[in-house]
Amino acid sequence: MKRPLNPRTREQLLGSLYGWPMGGWFTLFFTVPLAIIILYSFMKRGLYGGVEFTLTLNAYREMVNPSFAMVLVRTIWISVTATVLCLLIALPCAYAMARSKHQTLLLFLIIIPFWTNSLIRIYAWIFILSTEGLINSILIKIGLIDEGLKLIYNNGAVILVLVYMYLPFAILPLFTTIDKFDFSLLDAARDLGADKFTSLRKVMLPNIKSGVSTAFIFTFIPIFGAYTVPLLVGGKDSTMIGNIIVDQVSKTRNWPLASAFSMILTLVSLIGVFWMLYTGKREEQMKKDGPKRTPQALESTVKAHHRAASKGAR
Repeated sequence: MKRPLNPRTREQLLGSLYGWPMGGWFTLFFTVPLAIIILYSFMKRGLYGGVEFTLTLNAYREMVNPSFAMVLVRTIWISVTATVLCLLIALPCAYAMARSKHQTLLLFLIIIPFWTNSLIRIYAWIFILSTEGLINSILIKIGLIDEGLKLIYNNGAVILVLVYMYLPFAILPLFTTIDKFDFSLLDAARDLGADKFTSLRKVMLPNIKSGVSTAFIFTFIPIFGAYTVPLLVGGKDSTMIGNIIVDQVSKTRNWPLASAFSMILTLVSLIGVFWMLYTGKREEQMKKDGPKRTPQALESTVKAHHRAASKGAR
């Protein structure tokens, strides 16, 4: 007669059974393709495309090229600029949404753009920014300019469209974090003499750092690997790493070099994910280490000051 499994062993067995399908899916569609990309980056370029199974570092040597270095620097600059602009716009938007009584409607308006194909939205911006587009037509009709301004096919247009495309990815995590914030702490800080900006900077921002880091990662990673936006609204000086990868695969047919550039995108994504995980673990550790260093301790301190100030006023 078999002995029945104890509850803990049974839970572990069931957890393993539940995890196998997801683990198999993750291995088949993420780990294996990533391993192939890593392997190809160390292979020799084939004469007519593909690779020759000879280990070499030629792809990484080709990356040390002034033109490719300029593309990398430009990609980092555009990505950081667009991400910072997204955060600067998303913070007041998320704050206003969290304080609003119409959160469902505002969330609906934020999500609506996802219902439209991204190419359609990009071509809408081409119509708006082109030399004979909406903005230039209006400016010419009201007599401010005589000929169309060059608003498209430059880095500024790329940044503008990237901010539009990925702004919801910054607003949503910030809104989720700010919505959980105790806004009475801002009133307490104001009662203690802080102005509105100072109370937001010293009281609210330390409590929403996790939302800010998540919004930064969710925005920076897809912008860093963007392909269609710089292709359609950027000029010859707006090429980014994503464009280099596609060109190396489809035009030059240099698969090892494309794989080596893909490794850069993968490393940047992994660094971002690990940073986000590290930030979350650090906050959890701060909660365990002691109350004096946690955001909750800050909340308690501000509330205590507020109560003391209220008693003193009485």
